[in-house]
Amino acid sequence: MPRTIKILDTTLRDGEQSPGVNLSPEEKVEIAKHLERLKVDIIEAGFPITSAGDLQAIKLVSQNIKEPVIAALARTRQGDIDLAWEGLKDCRRPRIHTFVATSDIHLKYKLCKSREEVLEMTAAAVKYAKKLVEDVQFSAEDASRSDLEFLCQVIDTAIKAGATVINVPDTVGYQIPSQFGGLIRQIREKVPSTDNVTISVHCHNDLGLALTNSLAAIENGATQVECTVNGIGERAGNTAMEELIMTLTTRGDYFTDFATNIEQHHIYRTSRLVSKLTGMVVQPNKAIVGRNAFAHESGIHQDGVLKEKSTYEIMKPESIGLLDNKMVMGKHSGKHAFKNKLKEMGYEVSESKITKLFERFKELVDKKQIISEQEMEVIIEEELYKVPEYYQLVYFQIFTGNKFRPTATIGILKEGELIEEAACGGGPVDAIYKTVDRITGVKTKLLDYSIKAVTEGKDALGEVNIRLTDNGHIISGRGVSTDTLEASAKAYLNAVNKIVKKRGGLYGDDSSREDTSQSRGEGNS
Repeated sequence: MPRTIKILDTTLRDGEQSPGVNLSPEEKVEIAKHLERLKVDIIEAGFPITSAGDLQAIKLVSQNIKEPVIAALARTRQGDIDLAWEGLKDCRRPRIHTFVATSDIHLKYKLCKSREEVLEMTAAAVKYAKKLVEDVQFSAEDASRSDLEFLCQVIDTAIKAGATVINVPDTVGYQIPSQFGGLIRQIREKVPSTDNVTISVHCHNDLGLALTNSLAAIENGATQVECTVNGIGERAGNTAMEELIMTLTTRGDYFTDFATNIEQHHIYRTSRLVSKLTGMVVQPNKAIVGRNAFAHESGIHQDGVLKEKSTYEIMKPESIGLLDNKMVMGKHSGKHAFKNKLKEMGYEVSESKITKLFERFKELVDKKQIISEQEMEVIIEEELYKVPEYYQLVYFQIFTGNKFRPTATIGILKEGELIEEAACGGGPVDAIYKTVDRITGVKTKLLDYSIKAVTEGKDALGEVNIRLTDNGHIISGRGVSTDTLEASAKAYLNAVNKIVKKRGGLYGDDSSREDTSQSRGEGNS
């Protein structure tokens, strides 16, 4: 009987610690719903001490998600643990996850604590958390660079205090697979009490070894792996959930003793959602979910795949829910057919949303006669996960050329009033953005701009992703259109509307703003 490897997804906590990522509570709930469909075992919803927004997100996830365990992170401080419980108290299956660093370098330079003090902190925190919840996870931060004897002493202390899960993180991605697997084996041998708890691992990808280290840990007795969708997270990120799942599945002939509860056909759509909401574009050659993961350009490869897919494909695209690029809907398709197609694609949408989506669909087919499933997916996601449109694009006009200074004239709707403005720029996109700045009064700095085609062909939808800064916060924006300049304008307005929402609306109601004044950097377990 295969041993079940539990999946703790920390996209909403460690994933959000990726530079430039700032998810709203509502966006966290949407991702959590997809993780629930994936049947992850545990969702780490956030680190509540870092901000009021994180606490609110944990509360919302706890109220809306029923099946997985919901975890909240806390340092070994009573205040942290109290806030974690406040976020989780409405949860059906709560877990408090407390952590403290155990490596000498962290003790000396970060904590300024002795080993004896860390042992006392560990025991006190776990005992206190245990009074609030039955399920307590303890992490020894930077475990992989800790003295083995002291690490084992800390782990034994945590278990005796009531911990049900012991997490062994490779916090800075330093370990080699044989070393990390050996570390898990030695911990199990030296700490007999680990036989009665779940051994978890949390590997970072600084050397590109997060997945292989996690697999080595599984082979040496770990029964829980912490990972993120698309591998996002601090620095180079975490173990990519989709890579771990598909490795265990595809190489089931090797990993015969292990299985997970994951519904893998939800992987692709969850990957897309996380990419959209975080603004972190998935690199084309990313394993499993990258655009090129199932693409074949070489003539020899194409010939082999046409004759027998297994010649160059070790897994089926459909196994992760990847849609083919089959042309399925056109200008003569009716609302009933459109509704059926949404169900076929796995979307559960209200009647009011279906009406709005169908309007968007009809607008698009007027521009291009036939729409692929991938293009349908893009307009569906854009509509379903839309932020409030304080500023709405009505029209734009560009005057440009290689002998003229680009000029943009734009009309934007604000509270029912059409505001029109014009500005020049170094290029047409720059002119658009300067005009939007004049209309909205929101001053930002553009950090990153990227554009890609959703599908092949000259009439394909263009998808623009941007990142900009607002008072030190990095905000992402996304826009799609058959016109790349329109997509650029939509992406910028999408980001501006997020900024306005974050500020509390058009009139700056500070009571609805998130408190991000506290550091988010200490939760890098």
